[in-house]
Amino acid sequence: MSTVLKEIIYKVAIEAVKGSTDIAINKIEFDSRKIGANDAFVAIRGTISNGHDYIETAIWNGAIAIIFDTLPANITHGITYIQVKDTNKALAFMAANYFGNPSEKLKLVGITGTNGKTTIASLLYQLFKKAGFKVGLLSTVKILVDEVEYKATHTTPDSITINHYLREMVEAGVEYCFMEVSSHGIHQKRTEALHFVGGIFTNLSHDHLDYHPTFAEYRDVKKSFFDNLPKTAFALSNIDDKNGQVMLQNTVAKKLTYALKSYSDYKAQILENQLSGLLLKINGNEV
Repeated sequence: MSTVLKEIIYKVAIEAVKGSTDIAINKIEFDSRKIGANDAFVAIRGTISNGHDYIETAIWNGAIAIIFDTLPANITHGITYIQVKDTNKALAFMAANYFGNPSEKLKLVGITGTNGKTTIASLLYQLFKKAGFKVGLLSTVKILVDEVEYKATHTTPDSITINHYLREMVEAGVEYCFMEVSSHGIHQKRTEALHFVGGIFTNLSHDHLDYHPTFAEYRDVKKSFFDNLPKTAFALSNIDDKNGQVMLQNTVAKKLTYALKSYSDYKAQILENQLSGLLLKINGNEV
């Protein structure tokens, strides 16, 4: 773990700094109520409240570093102020650095789409577990660090929570982690600074338009997850869905497809569907 501010802000797009970055930080927070002595406070613009309104509260509670996008009206002597372009993105990189970039120390696979994320993530967790691997799960239903279970609160948790549990997984010897990736999480930059070895697209429907103003934005946010995958990763997309090929348009990752009806790299056929499970044929092989 990194506790020196200048190391925590590595790769953060900084616009201005006032004060020293060569200071020890206890922890990072974006909730002023959780701030304690020697913490760093990141002012996030949320859908309900604006963290910039709580900068003075954070300082009162013990924050010694403030990360913001708009200069606060009052400057307190002895506090380090760091202006960034995007505090959500800054938080993602700071959290990853603080916890030692745990996503680089295991194989992280993200699953995104309107429906099926929890099912696929859970099935992959069980499959790899039965194959003898130590596995982690970040899902809507629960968080699993190998076999230790924690309660989940969001489809895609905040950046601090994600990296905290990934760090726990690394320390537990977890080799693979399967993670649900929501459009909210992508849009709010919670998956920034994470190293994915692969991404899976399930499908897209007109749900969640309470958050996204248009279907086009919703689709493009999902697509951006695949756009940001590295060359070393894979991008596996359901091309029975009309947006399946869209997800693969601009990715540099290895493009792979799956389907029940369309021509694809992995063609599946459901032979039996029972409460005990499915009997499938994939590329001619029964599984």
